[in-house]
Amino acid sequence: MAENEKKTSTDIDVQNDSALDTQRGRTSIDDVVVAKIAGIAAREVSGVHDLGGGAARMVGALRDSFNAGTDVRQGVDVEVGETEAAADVAIIAEYGVAIHELAEAIRQNVIDAVESMTGLKVTEVNVVVHDVHLPKEDDEDEEEQAAPRVN
Repeated sequence: MAENEKKTSTDIDVQNDSALDTQRGRTSIDDVVVAKIAGIAAREVSGVHDLGGGAARMVGALRDSFNAGTDVRQGVDVEVGETEAAADVAIIAEYGVAIHELAEAIRQNVIDAVESMTGLKVTEVNVVVHDVHLPKEDDEDEEEQAAPRVN
């Protein structure tokens, strides 16, 4: 369009059209929705033992002991704008996994899931590795659960 031509309202509407803001209405996506999608996508990546830091995992263990189910948002913090989202994901990595490759795989899986399910553009996914899970820790947990409790 030449500089001296006026833009019509139709031209402006088409430029502002996005997956969430259309001529027929607007879609808003709450932070909790994006956090759930990101949490599930991060857990799907092989090499992720768990999500969350120490306090979040403690709360998760308490929740599990009451059979309240797993909170898929544990370890995930998101910021959602009108058309963009950003996520911070805290993980516990499995021992032996290349952490830099794991972080990139998490980042890609979260971006793919959030963008395809919400239409939001993901600007960044920050991955914080809080710990490395050792196979020996699983053996100790199994022994504690198998041992009879003495009162």
